[in-house]
Amino acid sequence: MDGRGIVAALALGAQAAMMGTAFLTSRESAIPEVWKTRVRGMSDTSTTVTHAITGRHARGIRNPLRQRLREAAESIAPYPVQNALTQELRQCAARAENGDYLSLWAGQGAPLGRSRAEALGAAELMAQLEQEWQAATVQIATFMR
Repeated sequence: MDGRGIVAALALGAQAAMMGTAFLTSRESAIPEVWKTRVRGMSDTSTTVTHAITGRHARGIRNPLRQRLREAAESIAPYPVQNALTQELRQCAARAENGDYLSLWAGQGAPLGRSRAEALGAAELMAQLEQEWQAATVQIATFMR
């Protein structure tokens, strides 16, 4: 979620760092405002993995939709059927800004993201991440000398 995290991922052997959640609250993000608010307010234990919403496993913020579907686990259809079954509910919830019935996809690193009152644009966030990554790389190189 920041330049140090990118350096850490690369140091552990990754070829890249996947940071989609970092962009959820950007100005360009099309997710409902209630979803952005929940991402900004989540803790490191706010997410869980479920297949109940779409039929495929994915990580997102806990909410009543996840709880109710978990209670009916024996009725979960495979993808893409489950995705189709929950689609209208999720679309209505998005229009109503009701986060209790949205998928609220988000990664575990969301609490490490930028908590700004006004979200950055994606280009600004990319520039900031690049600066942080370069600075962290220089720090490590200096330390290793």
